Amino acid sequence: MSRWQYWIVLVITTGLALSEARGELTTAKKPNIILVLADDVGYEALGCYGGTSYATPHLDMLAQSGLQVMHCYSMPVCHPTRICLLSGKYPFRLANPKWGSYPKEVEQETFAWAMKRTGYRTAVSGKWQLSLLSKDLQQPQRMGFDQYCLFGWHEGPRYHEPLVFQNGKVNAAAGMRFGPDVYREFAQEFMLEKSDKPFFVFYSMALCHDVTEDLDAPVPVSKSGKYLNYHEMVLEMDRQMGLLIDFLDQHDLRKDTVVMFTTDNGTPVRYISHPDENGKYVRIPVFSQLHGKRIQGGKGRLDDTGTRVPLIVSWPGTIPTAQKSPALVDMSDFFATCVDLGQGRIPKGLDGQSFAPLLRGKGSPRTWVFAEHGGKSWVRDQQFKLLSNGTFLEVLAEPGQQRKITESLLSEQARSARTKLQSVQSKLSSNGSE
Repeated sequence: MSRWQYWIVLVITTGLALSEARGELTTAKKPNIILVLADDVGYEALGCYGGTSYATPHLDMLAQSGLQVMHCYSMPVCHPTRICLLSGKYPFRLANPKWGSYPKEVEQETFAWAMKRTGYRTAVSGKWQLSLLSKDLQQPQRMGFDQYCLFGWHEGPRYHEPLVFQNGKVNAAAGMRFGPDVYREFAQEFMLEKSDKPFFVFYSMALCHDVTEDLDAPVPVSKSGKYLNYHEMVLEMDRQMGLLIDFLDQHDLRKDTVVMFTTDNGTPVRYISHPDENGKYVRIPVFSQLHGKRIQGGKGRLDDTGTRVPLIVSWPGTIPTAQKSPALVDMSDFFATCVDLGQGRIPKGLDGQSFAPLLRGKGSPRTWVFAEHGGKSWVRDQQFKLLSNGTFLEVLAEPGQQRKITESLLSEQARSARTKLQSVQSKLSSNGSE
């Protein structure tokens, strides 16, 4: 072989090798994704965040296996959080849909549809809250979920003798079982279905919300004669998470699956205990210990007791263990993050930003987060908060505590933060994005 022939062969073979290498990078196996959204659980409920009122060994272990985000924020109540999560947009962008609804004109723009277009098979299990399912059995599938198993929100029980709708009909057999077991097992069965596509599961837990209260008669109680109290609910939530992780381990799915655990708002202020002899619900206050401090739940409030929630992400072999991050995340970010992890194209026009780079050991793009409720809102960073009425606050270490900062108290750091947040607020007010 002549020298010039040798170089031609070398160039061709090198080019083929590089092409194959690029192909391997672009067709790397997509991970399975499980997004867990627990209900009515503030960050103070988990041991890994400093809570001492409830034993959460499985969630603490999950945090130890991956990344724990210290500044994740939700809306103060559940329905707006779900609107934000599914759409990747703040609720005001969609004209703050009325409770128990989702705008039909954007049903095909959800994160479930985005994941389907990215090559995933999709399922949702647990709480829905976006319609009365008995009147609209196709809504979950119209919104991009191939399969669903959901309890009837304000239609029947969710725990004992639950009313469960599954893939277009009532699952009568589920009514004989404990609801949280039904929702988890459905999700697990979906994961095991044979397919050449990875799975995306939105596991919208019933736990730890108290029982439905506006039916004609009180829903069934537990064997104790009462409903599960908040303490029992948290323990059950942790047990269900432990069973889910064990399932992934047993079926050799753990290393191929990203598990994200977060919640929809803070811990409730009060909790339904039991119906009295007249069928009237008895409520009791909910207090928890966080770093030695006794605090009451703050669901519905725009302070940290209502909006600061846990976020744990575990992906063994990819995310280093025992990581804690001060990065900012809000509910609009999960849409972009899931699509990014699935190697898809993130749609334009979202409020959310992918925190997938954070999982890969890089920085987070977020410098502020947003929450709204009842016509009021705020933008904030880790330390400072600007309310929609112009009030500027410093968020204190004491849960739920914040102090107003007047002009005379403005430090250089606070002044810089206020300027940044005012710019963000102005752009959001004009219906633009930062």
